[in-house]
Amino acid sequence: MRIALGIEYDGSAFQGWQTQLNAPSVQACVEAAVSKVANHPVEVVCSGRTDAGVHARCQIVHFDTDAVRSARAWMLGGNSLLPDTVVIHFVQPVAAEFHARFSARARRYRYTIANRPTRPAIGRRLLSWVREPIDHEAMERAAQVLVGTHDFSALRTVACQAKSPVRTIHEIRFSRDGDRIHMDIQANAFLHHMVRNIVGSLLPIGRGERDAAWLKQVLESRDRTKAGVTAEANGLCFLGPLYPVEWGLPDFLTLPA
Repeated sequence: MRIALGIEYDGSAFQGWQTQLNAPSVQACVEAAVSKVANHPVEVVCSGRTDAGVHARCQIVHFDTDAVRSARAWMLGGNSLLPDTVVIHFVQPVAAEFHARFSARARRYRYTIANRPTRPAIGRRLLSWVREPIDHEAMERAAQVLVGTHDFSALRTVACQAKSPVRTIHEIRFSRDGDRIHMDIQANAFLHHMVRNIVGSLLPIGRGERDAAWLKQVLESRDRTKAGVTAEANGLCFLGPLYPVEWGLPDFLTLPA
């Protein structure tokens, strides 16, 4: 049987999603908990790996098991074994052909900035901080040059192992709620550090140091050294993937008809 889980986590204490030999990872925590409930070793496959310090609202994973457990047993048993910063918030049997990564057609992230003169105390682990005033509307206008299918070599880390730098961004939107600025972005997939490098390249525009034409030049250069700095991990949250309706996942994970 193949099972899908929806997992929420605060990534602050982890060196990313993927299991590592000498550092804590979300994957290792989840596999240890689910394996104990299943009473056999379990390996999980995720919809998209997150970096050190990055959070997830709904990471989707799948695993295969012969253990017979109710959805309630998987969820309650797993959560009793997970740290407070990781929680399974839904469990669903899926077709054997479902794949958390390859069945996904889009992924969504939100980057949140506390834009005020003093650093935030409450929620600091979930926020980036920029003390200078930012024009988020100018950032949104400039960001539209990134929408569509492009070579994003200039906006990925030099250590990125993806075979192709081409990705398709579906939309980028900005909003402000008091001193919080949010960037919501959706794409078919993302390169290593791509979202954080996009934010880092939009901030000079938000501060009035660069104009929109500069971002277009950065994109067309395909040169990482031409772009802005990598924004800090704190503000980044993986909202989750989107799947075709035929997989029968919850509505908030399903592509519009």
